[in-house]
Amino acid sequence: MNDIKSGIQYVFQTRNRMTLAVSGTGHTAMECAIFNSVEPGESVLAAVNGIWGERAADMAERIGARVNTLVAPPGGYLTTSEIEKALSKHRPVVFFLAHGESSTGVLHPLDGIGELCYKYNCLFLVDSVASLGGAPLYMDQQGIDILYTGSQKVLNAPPGTAPISFSERACQKVFNRRSKPVSFFLDLNWLANYWGCDEKPSRMYHHTGPVTAFYSLRESLAVLSEEGLENSWKRHQSAAEHFYAGLEKLGLKLFVKEKHARLPTVTTIVAPHGYDWKEVTSYIMKTHNLEISGGLGPSVGLVLRVGLMGCNSSKEKVDMVLAALKDALEHCHRSKV
Repeated sequence: MNDIKSGIQYVFQTRNRMTLAVSGTGHTAMECAIFNSVEPGESVLAAVNGIWGERAADMAERIGARVNTLVAPPGGYLTTSEIEKALSKHRPVVFFLAHGESSTGVLHPLDGIGELCYKYNCLFLVDSVASLGGAPLYMDQQGIDILYTGSQKVLNAPPGTAPISFSERACQKVFNRRSKPVSFFLDLNWLANYWGCDEKPSRMYHHTGPVTAFYSLRESLAVLSEEGLENSWKRHQSAAEHFYAGLEKLGLKLFVKEKHARLPTVTTIVAPHGYDWKEVTSYIMKTHNLEISGGLGPSVGLVLRVGLMGCNSSKEKVDMVLAALKDALEHCHRSKV
């Protein structure tokens, strides 16, 4: 468990002592973050640039928070001036943002937002499930107060564990609550002791952890550490740019127009005109044994989504996907209307 904590601190680029892995998927970490940092009646601001902002808002509403949303245009992102205006207006205790929005393929800029949250006495909560290891991310340097990810994306471990970290500022808010968190299972008071983050001499039994999954997570963190974060970021960006060039040759268009805002791990392709996207994805699965998804949440019917992350982020895998797309466009029915 100590190896896992150290590995998470490295990939998150943080020195936070309150760093651990929740027993569950990314949704569990999202609830852990919100349930511990927010109390009923408090204000929460959620940036919505896809499905994950919508779900964070839903979770906060379920525990009685006053939730406001800041909605980005499809395939776009929010400016720091828009964010500051909303922070000033709503005065939230937590501002949620998905760094890598896998439903729209957006990599949201982070620089400057942490400073704004500090200015308005607000915790900065970031979802990095789809971006961690695939795009530059510096928890401490960028002023992120709560950061979480999932084990099954770039880390390539089985799903079921979710790394999460809380800054000292976040811990002050969490451990000085007026009421208990709504979830016993996700109560950070218990989890901190379970993971040895509270510096107490003994650990109390809290729950039976997914031990096999923990060993898998430890190994995946070691693999990423051996490659090096910077090398992993470069590899994902190189593979993504190779993919973009190939898509352009096929006459396909990217959903996210601004290059710097494209998520290297998940590419969103505008659903090709005249084709039934379901037929295209079904053909590729049946003929090439590759899974390409349709849209998710607000992008349903608008895009095809291709995940190339972790060990699958290479030019060889990109070429395999491009060949499958080319074959599908040649053999699937195309309407002349």
